[in-house]
Amino acid sequence: MENFHDRALVAERKMRALFPPTPVQRNEHLSARFDADIWLKREDLTPVRSYKIRGAFNAMRKVLEVDPGRKLFVCASAGNHAQGVAFAARHFGVTGVIFMPVTTPMQKIDKTRVFGGDNVKIRLIGDYFDDTLAAAQSYCVEAGGHFLAPFDDADVIEGQASVAVELLEQMDGVPDIVVLPVGGGGLSAGIRTYLAATAPGIELRYVEPAGGASLAAALAAGRPVSLPAVDSFVDGAAVARVGELTFDALRDVPPDHVHAAAEDRVCGTMLELLNVEGIVLEPAGALSVDVLGDLAETIRGKRVVCVTSGGNFDFERLPEVKERAQRFAGLKKYFLLRLPQRPGALRDFLETLGPEDDIARFEYLKKSARNFGTVLIGIETASPENFTRLFERLNAGGFAYRDITGDEAVAEFIL
Repeated sequence: MENFHDRALVAERKMRALFPPTPVQRNEHLSARFDADIWLKREDLTPVRSYKIRGAFNAMRKVLEVDPGRKLFVCASAGNHAQGVAFAARHFGVTGVIFMPVTTPMQKIDKTRVFGGDNVKIRLIGDYFDDTLAAAQSYCVEAGGHFLAPFDDADVIEGQASVAVELLEQMDGVPDIVVLPVGGGGLSAGIRTYLAATAPGIELRYVEPAGGASLAAALAAGRPVSLPAVDSFVDGAAVARVGELTFDALRDVPPDHVHAAAEDRVCGTMLELLNVEGIVLEPAGALSVDVLGDLAETIRGKRVVCVTSGGNFDFERLPEVKERAQRFAGLKKYFLLRLPQRPGALRDFLETLGPEDDIARFEYLKKSARNFGTVLIGIETASPENFTRLFERLNAGGFAYRDITGDEAVAEFIL
């Protein structure tokens, strides 16, 4: 019987019927910044702009090898897994029924249709993914289809391991460290299992979004557990619970090798790669690069590979990404100002602004008070220190204000 290593090799060879290996590229900018030899494994350059095509293809291939008459495959996904299943369904000439939440952006729906063509049927069901998943699984049983799980499936994990197969074949010598993004765990489980048998000396580091740290929670509990809440911004990796099979491959990962990336900081990394390198990454795709700052001492002088897992970024989200990046960097703040309703009050406030302070938002929220009015102020500046000086001037001027930049409850309603 073939072992995992051999099956991953077969998966990688079979995958060449769909697309060539994704490149491993040395990044001069990051190498200079961190005094290390930094390489990017560009999974954002697959035909569907993410590694998910690998697992979907391999799982579908293996089912069809055993059951050539199988014609129906079903999945539930609002993103990269759906597109991978769609692409594979068209390749094999089978039908893929893809369930998506009603709230799925039209851009993702349209891309899935493009990849699958006439071989794909899309069903929009449920406001929340749990409802979508339940509907997909129920339909799959009724219709006699094969359900393709996004990560908790042995054949999917095996397909994702093809990333590691390519990586070792492409590089001249093995890297010291490989940094992996973690969501449900399919990619990290596959790569870890393959490298353990092939290149056990490589150190692995794992990074998940701070608002979806399901692997860290599972390691702490000794089993997969469901997070009570998940920040969905890093949608490609914001998973409430790692898979059972994936955790089996990851259960002995040292907890201090699992890192959390703040969602707002990830936004800054996305913008840096876009503006400096011209690389478009989705939030999950930027995780492995984002954590390099936390690993600065560990990676200095070493050869490091970051797996950039996806580039399906909707540019309509760019203003939000820029906003969150500025706030994390301390370059943008919002505050409520209680402004006296008298002639010259606004001028007095404007005179407190420094030469690098720019008003990005100015909005009266209410005018019920007879002597004062509340104003929402948004300020952008060139350096975080400028806000210290601005607030000193406001205090000296007797202005009453409240910094609401970090107040999520208030920001949800007015920002």
